[in-house]
Amino acid sequence: MKAAYYEAQGSARDVLKVGELPTPEPGSDEVRVRIHVSGLNPTDVKARTGFSTEMPYPRIIPHQDGAGVIEAVGANVPPDRLGERVWVYEAQYGRATGTAAEFVVVPARQAVHLPDTTSFEVGASLGIPALTAHRCLFSDGRLKGRRVLIHGGAGVVGTAAILLAKWAGAWVSTTVMSTEQATVAEENGADLVIDRKSADVASIVLEATEGLGVDHIVDVALKPNLDINLACLSQGGVISAYATANATDELSIPLLKAMMHGCVFRFVYIYNVPDELKQIAIADINSCLEAGYYSPKIGLNMPLRNIVEAHEALESSNVIGKVLIHM
Repeated sequence: MKAAYYEAQGSARDVLKVGELPTPEPGSDEVRVRIHVSGLNPTDVKARTGFSTEMPYPRIIPHQDGAGVIEAVGANVPPDRLGERVWVYEAQYGRATGTAAEFVVVPARQAVHLPDTTSFEVGASLGIPALTAHRCLFSDGRLKGRRVLIHGGAGVVGTAAILLAKWAGAWVSTTVMSTEQATVAEENGADLVIDRKSADVASIVLEATEGLGVDHIVDVALKPNLDINLACLSQGGVISAYATANATDELSIPLLKAMMHGCVFRFVYIYNVPDELKQIAIADINSCLEAGYYSPKIGLNMPLRNIVEAHEALESSNVIGKVLIHM
């Protein structure tokens, strides 16, 4: 099979290669998926560069997310899954082989039914972003009638959070950094879009919520946003953080202010979330798909041979929307 891989950590241009590798065979409770589209995430870049861990395997086929069709099943997997359209998540987590290849083998539960009305491009955009957004939003109850602030509403997790929150019936505000990002957030359905470079975010949120503040905050940069979050959080509200700029980042929390808010800090690293909770999230994500609410922006879709350029584009932060690789 044709696959992208690396045998040492480093820059995309220095370490990523594309070539022929053996086609994997599914074992017990596994399926082999013919990948149509592979989704690229920041965690894939961090793994390649050695952000938080050394090279765990001699050779790695990257990418956690993708979409395609089941074309082989192992023991204990019903044969009627053959030919099923699926979206794949965490393909490379704990394994050496991900979705940047024509085929990938994953545990059967990690190949999730993809509704017939959903494209492979959207399917490959789910996985880590949608599961992360769901965990940030729904860990503390349902959202219908609640008020939400999502930082970075044009990012892939921010987009997933807006789409899922609107599907669930929440009022959604979001921050952006440019006019182009604002357009994306508005297209995603955000009720209030705030340019954080030129506006007082907390004042605008408090005015829009009649002084009540927001019940949930989804944050891509908790450290610089902490003061803003505490200023516009409702009593007993939840702040969910899912990213860090550096592996050694530390955070100092003003304890008295946080106590007075009665707030909850939730830190989300989706790979460590228990499987039973992921299955609940998957059910909601597919319900959102079937209801027609999930339409993320695709920022870039390149062939496998151009995987270096795709990685570089994601690292440059010049692409708004999901970066995809098609086979």
